[in-house]
Amino acid sequence: MTPLTRPPRLAPGARVAVVATSGPVPEERLAAGLDILRGWDLDPVVAPHVLDRHPGFPYLAGRDADRAADFQAAWCDPDVSAVLCARGGYGAQRIVDLLDWEALRAAGPKVLVGFSDITALHEAFAARLGLVTLHGPMAAGVDFLKSTRAQEHLRATLFAPETVRAITSSGVTLVPGRARGVTLGGCLSLLASELGTPHARPGARGGLLLIEDVGEEAYRIDRILTQLLRSGWLDGVAGIALGSWKGCGPYEQLRPVLIDRLGGLGVPVVEEFGFGHGQDALTIPFGVEGELDADAGTLTLDVPALA
Repeated sequence: MTPLTRPPRLAPGARVAVVATSGPVPEERLAAGLDILRGWDLDPVVAPHVLDRHPGFPYLAGRDADRAADFQAAWCDPDVSAVLCARGGYGAQRIVDLLDWEALRAAGPKVLVGFSDITALHEAFAARLGLVTLHGPMAAGVDFLKSTRAQEHLRATLFAPETVRAITSSGVTLVPGRARGVTLGGCLSLLASELGTPHARPGARGGLLLIEDVGEEAYRIDRILTQLLRSGWLDGVAGIALGSWKGCGPYEQLRPVLIDRLGGLGVPVVEEFGFGHGQDALTIPFGVEGELDADAGTLTLDVPALA
Protein backbone atom coordinates (compact mmCIF):
# COMPACT_ATOMS: atom_id res chain seq x y z
CA MET A 1 0.00 0.00 0.00
CA THR A 2 1.49 3.33 -1.07
CA PRO A 3 0.95 6.73 0.56
CA LEU A 4 -1.69 8.93 -1.04
CA THR A 5 -1.55 12.55 -2.24
CA ARG A 6 -1.80 15.07 0.58
CA PRO A 7 -4.05 18.10 0.01
CA PRO A 8 -2.85 21.56 1.09
CA ARG A 9 -3.36 22.67 4.67
CA LEU A 10 -5.80 25.47 5.40
CA ALA A 11 -4.88 29.10 5.89
CA PRO A 12 -6.76 31.76 7.88
CA GLY A 13 -9.70 33.03 5.87
CA ALA A 14 -10.07 29.80 3.88
CA ARG A 15 -13.53 29.04 2.57
CA VAL A 16 -14.90 25.66 3.66
CA ALA A 17 -18.14 24.05 2.52
CA VAL A 18 -20.45 22.19 4.90
CA VAL A 19 -22.47 19.44 3.20
CA ALA A 20 -24.99 16.81 4.29
CA THR A 21 -24.09 13.47 2.74
CA SER A 22 -26.04 11.21 5.05
CA GLY A 23 -28.54 11.76 7.86
CA PRO A 24 -30.72 14.80 8.62
CA VAL A 25 -28.94 17.74 10.23
CA PRO A 26 -30.42 19.57 13.27
CA GLU A 27 -30.43 23.30 12.50
CA GLU A 28 -29.33 24.41 15.97
CA ARG A 29 -26.33 22.07 15.93
CA LEU A 30 -25.33 23.28 12.49
CA ALA A 31 -25.46 26.89 13.68
CA ALA A 32 -23.25 26.07 16.67
CA GLY A 33 -20.73 24.28 14.47
CA LEU A 34 -20.58 27.19 12.04
CA ASP A 35 -19.82 29.52 14.96
CA ILE A 36 -16.85 27.34 15.93
CA LEU A 37 -15.51 27.37 12.36
CA ARG A 38 -15.86 31.15 12.14
CA GLY A 39 -13.99 31.38 15.42
CA TRP A 40 -11.09 29.62 13.65
CA ASP A 41 -11.08 32.44 11.06
CA LEU A 42 -12.60 30.17 8.44
CA ASP A 43 -15.33 31.23 6.02
CA PRO A 44 -17.93 28.43 6.14
CA VAL A 45 -20.56 28.20 3.41
CA VAL A 46 -23.57 25.93 3.78
CA ALA A 47 -24.64 23.80 0.82
CA PRO A 48 -28.21 24.45 -0.36
CA HIS A 49 -29.72 21.15 0.77
CA VAL A 50 -28.01 20.68 4.15
CA LEU A 51 -31.23 21.13 6.13
CA ASP A 52 -33.43 19.12 3.75
CA ARG A 53 -35.45 16.10 4.82
CA HIS A 54 -36.14 13.22 2.46
CA PRO A 55 -39.90 13.03 1.77
CA GLY A 56 -40.03 9.25 2.13
CA PHE A 57 -37.05 8.19 4.22
CA PRO A 58 -36.68 10.19 7.45
CA TYR A 59 -33.14 8.87 8.00
CA LEU A 60 -31.84 10.80 4.97
CA ALA A 61 -30.99 14.49 4.67
CA GLY A 62 -32.87 15.14 1.46
CA ARG A 63 -32.92 13.30 -1.84
CA ASP A 64 -29.87 11.38 -3.06
CA ALA A 65 -29.51 13.55 -6.16
CA ASP A 66 -29.58 16.76 -4.11
CA ARG A 67 -27.04 15.53 -1.57
CA ALA A 68 -24.75 14.37 -4.37
CA ALA A 69 -25.15 17.66 -6.24
CA ASP A 70 -24.28 19.62 -3.09
CA PHE A 71 -21.13 17.58 -2.58
CA GLN A 72 -20.13 17.81 -6.23
CA ALA A 73 -20.64 21.57 -6.37
CA ALA A 74 -18.76 22.17 -3.13
CA TRP A 75 -15.76 20.08 -4.17
CA CYS A 76 -15.60 21.60 -7.65
CA ASP A 77 -15.89 25.20 -6.41
CA PRO A 78 -12.40 26.69 -6.93
CA ASP A 79 -12.91 28.99 -3.94
CA VAL A 80 -13.50 26.09 -1.52
CA SER A 81 -10.44 24.63 0.22
CA ALA A 82 -12.17 21.94 2.29
CA VAL A 83 -15.44 20.04 2.42
CA LEU A 84 -16.69 19.25 5.91
CA CYS A 85 -19.49 16.77 6.39
CA ALA A 86 -22.25 17.99 8.71
CA ARG A 87 -23.01 14.61 10.28
CA GLY A 88 -23.03 10.87 9.67
CA GLY A 89 -25.94 8.49 10.09
CA TYR A 90 -26.66 6.73 6.81
CA GLY A 91 -26.76 7.74 3.16
CA ALA A 92 -23.23 8.35 1.87
CA GLN A 93 -23.23 5.02 0.04
CA ARG A 94 -26.33 6.09 -1.87
CA ILE A 95 -24.56 9.10 -3.43
CA VAL A 96 -21.14 7.63 -4.27
CA ASP A 97 -22.32 6.31 -7.64
CA LEU A 98 -23.93 9.68 -8.45
CA LEU A 99 -20.69 11.66 -8.23
CA ASP A 100 -18.65 12.62 -11.29
CA TRP A 101 -15.28 11.28 -10.24
CA GLU A 102 -13.39 12.74 -13.19
CA ALA A 103 -14.72 16.20 -12.31
CA LEU A 104 -13.75 15.68 -8.66
CA ARG A 105 -10.24 14.69 -9.73
CA ALA A 106 -9.95 17.71 -12.01
CA ALA A 107 -10.93 20.04 -9.17
CA GLY A 108 -7.63 19.22 -7.51
CA PRO A 109 -6.75 17.91 -4.04
CA LYS A 110 -8.77 19.38 -1.20
CA VAL A 111 -9.48 18.45 2.39
CA LEU A 112 -12.36 16.09 3.22
CA VAL A 113 -13.39 15.73 6.87
CA GLY A 114 -15.89 13.30 8.36
CA PHE A 115 -16.29 9.91 10.03
CA SER A 116 -18.85 7.19 10.71
CA ASP A 117 -20.98 6.88 7.53
CA ILE A 118 -18.41 9.06 5.73
CA THR A 119 -16.20 5.95 5.69
CA ALA A 120 -17.78 5.20 2.31
CA LEU A 121 -16.34 8.47 0.99
CA HIS A 122 -12.95 7.89 2.62
CA GLU A 123 -12.73 4.59 0.75
CA ALA A 124 -13.90 6.10 -2.52
CA PHE A 125 -11.47 9.02 -2.31
CA ALA A 126 -8.61 6.61 -1.67
CA ALA A 127 -9.61 4.18 -4.42
CA ARG A 128 -10.72 6.66 -7.07
CA LEU A 129 -8.66 9.80 -6.37
CA GLY A 130 -5.68 8.53 -4.38
CA LEU A 131 -6.22 11.33 -1.90
CA VAL A 132 -5.51 11.66 1.83
CA THR A 133 -8.69 12.33 3.84
CA LEU A 134 -9.33 13.17 7.50
CA HIS A 135 -11.32 10.88 9.78
CA GLY A 136 -12.43 13.60 12.14
CA PRO A 137 -15.34 15.38 13.84
CA MET A 138 -18.21 16.76 11.82
CA ALA A 139 -19.50 20.31 11.81
CA ALA A 140 -22.86 19.54 13.41
CA GLY A 141 -21.72 16.55 15.48
CA VAL A 142 -22.60 16.47 19.17
CA ASP A 143 -19.12 15.35 20.23
CA PHE A 144 -17.48 18.11 18.19
CA LEU A 145 -19.70 20.81 19.70
CA LYS A 146 -19.10 19.64 23.27
CA SER A 147 -15.41 18.71 23.19
CA THR A 148 -12.65 21.29 23.25
CA ARG A 149 -10.09 18.52 22.74
CA ALA A 150 -11.79 17.26 19.58
CA GLN A 151 -12.05 20.82 18.26
CA GLU A 152 -8.41 21.66 18.95
CA HIS A 153 -7.02 18.45 17.47
CA LEU A 154 -8.99 18.97 14.26
CA ARG A 155 -7.97 22.61 14.15
CA ALA A 156 -4.29 21.72 14.56
CA THR A 157 -4.57 19.06 11.84
CA LEU A 158 -6.11 21.57 9.43
CA PHE A 159 -3.84 24.54 10.07
CA ALA A 160 -0.60 23.19 11.57
CA PRO A 161 -0.47 19.45 10.83
CA GLU A 162 3.22 19.20 11.69
CA THR A 163 2.26 19.78 15.35
CA VAL A 164 0.14 16.61 15.44
CA ARG A 165 2.35 14.20 13.49
CA ALA A 166 2.63 12.14 16.68
CA ILE A 167 -0.86 11.07 17.72
CA THR A 168 -0.77 9.88 21.32
CA SER A 169 -3.66 8.07 22.93
CA SER A 170 -4.32 6.45 26.27
CA GLY A 171 -4.49 3.20 24.34
CA VAL A 172 -4.07 -0.20 25.95
CA THR A 173 -1.89 -2.86 24.32
CA LEU A 174 -3.90 -5.81 23.06
CA VAL A 175 -1.06 -7.37 21.05
CA PRO A 176 2.39 -5.82 21.61
CA GLY A 177 4.77 -4.59 18.96
CA ARG A 178 5.43 -1.93 16.35
CA ALA A 179 4.34 -1.81 12.74
CA ARG A 180 4.79 0.45 9.74
CA GLY A 181 2.23 1.08 7.03
CA VAL A 182 -0.21 3.48 5.44
CA THR A 183 -3.23 4.49 7.51
CA LEU A 184 -6.74 3.47 6.47
CA GLY A 185 -10.01 2.48 8.10
CA GLY A 186 -13.07 4.06 9.62
CA CYS A 187 -16.38 2.61 10.71
CA LEU A 188 -16.06 -1.18 10.73
CA SER A 189 -19.56 -1.95 9.45
CA LEU A 190 -19.12 0.50 6.54
CA LEU A 191 -15.82 -1.11 5.54
CA ALA A 192 -17.58 -4.47 5.38
CA SER A 193 -20.51 -2.96 3.46
CA GLU A 194 -18.13 -1.58 0.85
CA LEU A 195 -16.59 -4.98 0.08
CA GLY A 196 -16.78 -5.79 -3.61
CA THR A 197 -17.77 -2.31 -4.77
CA PRO A 198 -15.74 -0.35 -7.35
CA HIS A 199 -15.34 2.52 -4.89
CA ALA A 200 -13.37 0.65 -2.23
CA ARG A 201 -9.82 -0.64 -2.03
CA PRO A 202 -9.43 -4.43 -2.32
CA GLY A 203 -7.93 -4.94 1.12
CA ALA A 204 -5.83 -3.67 4.01
CA ARG A 205 -2.54 -5.27 2.95
CA GLY A 206 0.41 -3.14 4.08
CA GLY A 207 -1.86 -0.82 6.02
CA LEU A 208 -2.27 0.42 9.55
CA LEU A 209 -5.97 -0.23 10.08
CA LEU A 210 -7.90 2.08 12.42
CA ILE A 211 -11.44 0.86 13.11
CA GLU A 212 -14.35 1.69 15.37
CA ASP A 213 -18.13 1.44 15.32
CA VAL A 214 -21.32 2.48 17.07
CA GLY A 215 -24.51 0.68 18.02
CA GLU A 216 -23.36 -2.82 17.06
CA GLU A 217 -23.66 -5.66 19.58
CA ALA A 218 -20.71 -7.96 20.21
CA TYR A 219 -22.04 -10.76 17.99
CA ARG A 220 -22.45 -8.29 15.12
CA ILE A 221 -18.87 -7.08 15.52
CA ASP A 222 -17.85 -10.75 15.50
CA ARG A 223 -19.80 -11.31 12.28
CA ILE A 224 -18.29 -8.26 10.55
CA LEU A 225 -14.71 -9.14 11.54
CA THR A 226 -15.29 -12.74 10.51
CA GLN A 227 -16.50 -11.57 7.11
CA LEU A 228 -13.39 -9.41 6.66
CA LEU A 229 -11.20 -12.35 7.69
CA ARG A 230 -12.95 -14.87 5.44
CA SER A 231 -12.93 -12.54 2.44
CA GLY A 232 -9.17 -12.03 2.78
CA TRP A 233 -9.60 -8.28 3.26
CA LEU A 234 -7.42 -8.37 6.38
CA ASP A 235 -4.64 -10.44 4.77
CA GLY A 236 -1.30 -8.67 5.15
CA VAL A 237 -2.54 -5.89 7.43
CA ALA A 238 0.47 -4.45 9.26
CA GLY A 239 -1.09 -3.23 12.51
CA ILE A 240 -4.45 -2.34 14.03
CA ALA A 241 -5.68 0.47 16.29
CA LEU A 242 -9.14 0.21 17.81
CA GLY A 243 -11.18 3.32 18.54
CA SER A 244 -14.51 3.76 20.29
CA TRP A 245 -17.32 1.19 20.47
CA LYS A 246 -20.13 3.40 21.72
CA GLY A 247 -23.43 1.58 22.11
CA CYS A 248 -21.81 -1.78 21.35
CA GLY A 249 -22.70 -3.28 24.72
CA PRO A 250 -20.47 -3.75 27.76
CA TYR A 251 -16.85 -3.53 26.67
CA GLU A 252 -15.90 -6.51 28.84
CA GLN A 253 -18.11 -8.60 26.52
CA LEU A 254 -16.78 -7.03 23.32
CA ARG A 255 -13.09 -7.16 24.20
CA PRO A 256 -12.83 -10.99 24.06
CA VAL A 257 -14.38 -10.87 20.57
CA LEU A 258 -11.75 -8.38 19.39
CA ILE A 259 -8.98 -10.51 20.87
CA ASP A 260 -10.39 -13.71 19.36
CA ARG A 261 -10.87 -12.27 15.86
CA LEU A 262 -7.79 -10.02 15.63
CA GLY A 263 -5.26 -11.55 17.98
CA GLY A 264 -4.40 -14.37 15.59
CA LEU A 265 -3.29 -12.05 12.80
CA GLY A 266 0.17 -11.80 14.33
CA VAL A 267 0.30 -7.99 14.16
CA PRO A 268 0.38 -5.28 16.83
CA VAL A 269 -3.07 -4.28 18.11
CA VAL A 270 -3.84 -1.39 20.45
CA GLU A 271 -7.27 -0.64 21.88
CA GLU A 272 -8.96 2.50 23.22
CA PHE A 273 -7.01 4.68 20.79
CA GLY A 274 -9.29 7.69 21.16
CA PHE A 275 -10.92 8.17 17.74
CA GLY A 276 -14.43 7.60 16.46
CA HIS A 277 -17.79 8.06 18.18
CA GLY A 278 -16.29 8.47 21.64
CA GLN A 279 -15.77 11.62 23.64
CA ASP A 280 -12.83 13.92 22.76
CA ALA A 281 -12.23 12.09 19.48
CA LEU A 282 -8.89 12.56 17.74
CA THR A 283 -8.57 13.36 14.03
CA ILE A 284 -6.84 10.59 12.07
CA PRO A 285 -5.54 11.08 8.51
CA PHE A 286 -6.07 8.18 6.12
CA GLY A 287 -3.47 7.58 3.41
CA VAL A 288 -0.32 8.68 5.27
CA GLU A 289 2.59 6.37 6.06
CA GLY A 290 3.67 6.04 9.65
CA GLU A 291 4.48 3.78 12.59
CA LEU A 292 2.05 2.32 15.10
CA ASP A 293 3.54 1.49 18.50
CA ALA A 294 1.03 -0.68 20.31
CA ASP A 295 3.07 -0.62 23.52
CA ALA A 296 3.27 3.18 23.73
CA GLY A 297 -0.18 3.80 22.23
CA THR A 298 1.20 6.11 19.55
CA LEU A 299 0.80 6.63 15.84
CA THR A 300 3.70 8.63 14.40
CA LEU A 301 3.24 9.91 10.86
CA ASP A 302 6.23 10.15 8.55
CA VAL A 303 4.94 13.47 7.20
CA PRO A 304 2.19 15.90 8.27
CA ALA A 305 -1.31 14.91 7.20
CA LEU A 306 -1.64 17.95 4.94
CA ALA A 307 1.00 19.49 2.69
